Amino acid sequence: MTTYISSAPELHWAAPALRRATETLIPAGERLWRVRDAAGAVRGHLRLVPHELGVRYRAERLHLPSGVFRIVGEFWSADDAVAALRF
Repeated sequence: MTTYISSAPELHWAAPALRRATETLIPAGERLWRVRDAAGAVRGHLRLVPHELGVRYRAERLHLPSGVFRIVGEFWSADDAVAALRF
C-alpha cells in the first residue's frame, strides 16, 4: 500500500526573538511581521527569506501609492534588519 500526500503541511513560523525590547513584531502574513516601535508606529516589515545557507531577514517598507513592498535590505540577523527600519 502506498500513501501519497497531496500537499505540504501548513507551517506556522514563530516571530524571531529580538534582543532589543523597544520594537515588537505583529504577525502580518506567512513569514511576515509588522515592526512597531515603542510608541506603536509601524516602522516597516520583517520577512523571513529562505536561503541556501540558512534563513535571511528582509527589512521592507510598504509604498502606499504603488501598494508594493520596497526592500530596505537583507540581513543574517533579525536585529540588524529591524535596526535598518529604525532610521
